[in-house]
Amino acid sequence: MTTTIKPYVNCIRETICAAMCLENFASQIIERHNKPEVETKTSKELLLNPVTIARNKQEKVLIEASVNSVRISVCLKKADDLEIILAKRFMRFLTQRAEHFLILRRKPVQGYDISFLVINQHTETMFKHKLIDFIVLFMEEIDKEISDMKLSVNTRARISAQAFLKELVN
Repeated sequence: MTTTIKPYVNCIRETICAAMCLENFASQIIERHNKPEVETKTSKELLLNPVTIARNKQEKVLIEASVNSVRISVCLKKADDLEIILAKRFMRFLTQRAEHFLILRRKPVQGYDISFLVINQHTETMFKHKLIDFIVLFMEEIDKEISDMKLSVNTRARISAQAFLKELVN
């Protein structure tokens, strides 16, 4: 991990850790229902203030917590049009396979690229620190994957352009 991203990632890690104090909390409106309050927003007193951690204008994380769930929304770095296209395609690929990632939401929050939803059952069946590590590692690896894909596309474009221009010369 580079030294420039380390404080950003540590801040995200600590904020998610503080927000993941979840407990089983049944609905106050409907009997025998236990829906994530951060999604339904039926009772304002059960929601905590949302926290936005931003590295710059494009890179930010929104952490919304409630008594029984936490939603983490991530907006990835997109420096140019190619990164926008790659990020959109890669996020679409991942969200189509959301059932394989238990905490990944199919549809991200408006204005963000990808969202995770951690509910109290997840913290009861999985280790809390492992969930946090997964989310943070996922964010780091997505940035690396998109950068690698961008390099690969540029390399392939350069090789095909050279081949095309070589044919024009001959």
